[in-house]
Amino acid sequence: MSICNHSLIVSFLLVLWLGINNAMPEHEEYKTYIVHIDHSLKPSSFLTHETWHRAILRSLSKSDKEMLLYSYNHVMHGFSARLTPSQASKIRKSPAHIAIHEEKFGKLFTTHSPQFMGLRHSSGLWNASSYGEGVIIGLIDTGVWPESESFNEKGMPPIPTRWKGKCQDSTTNPFPCNRKLIGAQVFMKGNQAAGKSSSPDDSPRDVFGHGTHTSSTAAGNHVPGASQFGYAKGVAQGIAPGAHVAMYKVTSDGFIAESDVLAAMDQAIVDGVDIMSLSIGFEQTPYFQDVIAIASLSAIGKGIAVVCAAGNDGAPYSTHNAAPWITTVGAGTLDRSFTATVTLGNDLIFEGKSEFPERVVVIDTPLYYGKGDSDKALCSNGALKESEVFGKVVICYSDNTSNIFYQAEELARVNAIAGILVTDVDWSSFGIDGLSIPSLILPSSSGALIKKYVTEAADEARVKFMRFVLTSFGTKPAPQVADFSSRGPDPINPNILKPDIIAPGVQVLAAFPPLIPIEGMGNYGVATDYALLSGTSMAAPHVAGVTALLKAIHPEWSPAAIRSALMTTANTIDNNRTTLTNQYTNLPGTPLDYGAGHINPNKAMDPGLIYDIDWQGYVDFLCGLGYDDAEMRAILRQSQWTCNQDGTDINYPSFVAMFSKNASAPNVKNFTRVVTNVGDDQSVYQATVEATHGMTIKVEPTTLTFTNKYQKQKFVVSVQMDGKAPPVAYGYLKWVDQNSHIVASPVVVLNT
Repeated sequence: MSICNHSLIVSFLLVLWLGINNAMPEHEEYKTYIVHIDHSLKPSSFLTHETWHRAILRSLSKSDKEMLLYSYNHVMHGFSARLTPSQASKIRKSPAHIAIHEEKFGKLFTTHSPQFMGLRHSSGLWNASSYGEGVIIGLIDTGVWPESESFNEKGMPPIPTRWKGKCQDSTTNPFPCNRKLIGAQVFMKGNQAAGKSSSPDDSPRDVFGHGTHTSSTAAGNHVPGASQFGYAKGVAQGIAPGAHVAMYKVTSDGFIAESDVLAAMDQAIVDGVDIMSLSIGFEQTPYFQDVIAIASLSAIGKGIAVVCAAGNDGAPYSTHNAAPWITTVGAGTLDRSFTATVTLGNDLIFEGKSEFPERVVVIDTPLYYGKGDSDKALCSNGALKESEVFGKVVICYSDNTSNIFYQAEELARVNAIAGILVTDVDWSSFGIDGLSIPSLILPSSSGALIKKYVTEAADEARVKFMRFVLTSFGTKPAPQVADFSSRGPDPINPNILKPDIIAPGVQVLAAFPPLIPIEGMGNYGVATDYALLSGTSMAAPHVAGVTALLKAIHPEWSPAAIRSALMTTANTIDNNRTTLTNQYTNLPGTPLDYGAGHINPNKAMDPGLIYDIDWQGYVDFLCGLGYDDAEMRAILRQSQWTCNQDGTDINYPSFVAMFSKNASAPNVKNFTRVVTNVGDDQSVYQATVEATHGMTIKVEPTTLTFTNKYQKQKFVVSVQMDGKAPPVAYGYLKWVDQNSHIVASPVVVLNT
């Protein structure tokens, strides 16, 4: 029997079987299901997979109800559809079925950076890559505001001829694309079918205020007037200002459906993007159930790099989007802070933290302090009287229970003109731009001097001058790991160190829909073309932008090679020349917090050596996870594959050695790696190791000699722990050559 005839018979039996007894039990609810099927069983009588998928669905119901949401051709083989549980059960029993699951919903990861990362116009990666010219970045997000100056096409090269995407017009208003913003489409059928979207939305326009960070980080252009934030030539101009951008909108209100994300990524592959950037995520699941992992592996197979936000859960075992073929990005701080100043009536001047978005100036205003009343002094809820503080600047002190946001609300309630909030707690990671009144935050040492003045001056106490929206650079320490940034070990596979790297993600200036208020000031909302946003959602597009620069200068590099270059050249030292610290605690971090370190774009341009991974490397990794046949078929989209190794070791630029406390010491784990020379033809690298107490790192051989470019060399790393090792220990393997290349890899030990 021919394969074609066999497929026809199988398909006929499938449709016939599904059509038998297709009456739907009463009161069954329709839900969205993601269905993986064996595409090789499509009979030749169906011209496309979509027509076959529709035939399968028609056989399940006598209703004319549209069941199909999307038919997928690249990210997976299958479709998403509205089904009842009994209909889903029938599909599970069909010959073509591989896997099926009910759709889950995800979330957004939002809560001067080019200069801070070392990018300069005159030299380095920007200059060498022509600012990412010709590279196309696809963003899966909430849409975009096309009229923003960040998407001005002035100076942009022509759209690449390989581009197959489109600019989707809305039924209510036009959506303009240009040589900068070359495409925009909407994928929200799953969201709308589940009732998550309040109204039909067919416009790629961003009305949520999340996707617009596209402009500020990945590929935005110059923003007139942005120099007031210190960004005239910085983030607002974009990490890759010569790259093209395409937006794939999957939500307008924060609810994200798996079916929509799959459809967006499927289309991005068809359209011809070089890089995908996702600042969204779903609940952590095994790779064969993780739609972003599945779709990303398909993209990687076509040479498309995928960069994802690690998540904003801020705790160990909380990383998202952590498959080893994805570049997973955590968030760090910048060396920039926003401040305000106050000059008292006695001419004492204080500078403190403030992120109030308006250029407010307070002149010759009474200063109020609730002396003799602890609740008033603390600006406790309901304690202040409007008759006492109306139109005045109010100073609020704090105790162990004080919350500056509640204090600001109390000041707004009684119509104070501004606040001086005294606290030694670092509230910056909580987004102090959300304070509901112009506020200046000062430490208790400054607060004591103000209290002395206001006590002595009594009713004559005044503020001579108070000014907001000032910018200060050189803040130390920086970078720090953002308090909210998700940390490893990875909950799905702790053998892979995630996040891979961190990048600027705290208070990043981003283009913002001008119709959305970013701040409430009394009864009014403050709207702006740009806003300060935080989240790993801001960090990931930075890395996508740098990936575009590297792709422009090294078009032959694979996604794994680019990720390797980013990781092995990352910084682990801050501007105090100490190990990177955590933002909230100021305590030293570990690679579980920051991965390989903070991104250093210029060094990544010339890493010396790279750890590359081809398709078979990922297949071997998946083989080692013990997945069954159906699970492997779901993620690989193949019916046949070859496993060339046991275990899950993969040619990754980092190492995680897991030991059991119950095992007898010493414990040893061995890792095999292959590096490719992308530096000088004649290079000799020496291995150096750094290890904390209780662990030993050995390398064999300790010298790698290269005689030509792209030559490969193999080595083995042995990690040994003694019985007194702590739960987490870490060190580094560094390959150093005669030309100052330092190829660094973190080595983490988990003693569980």
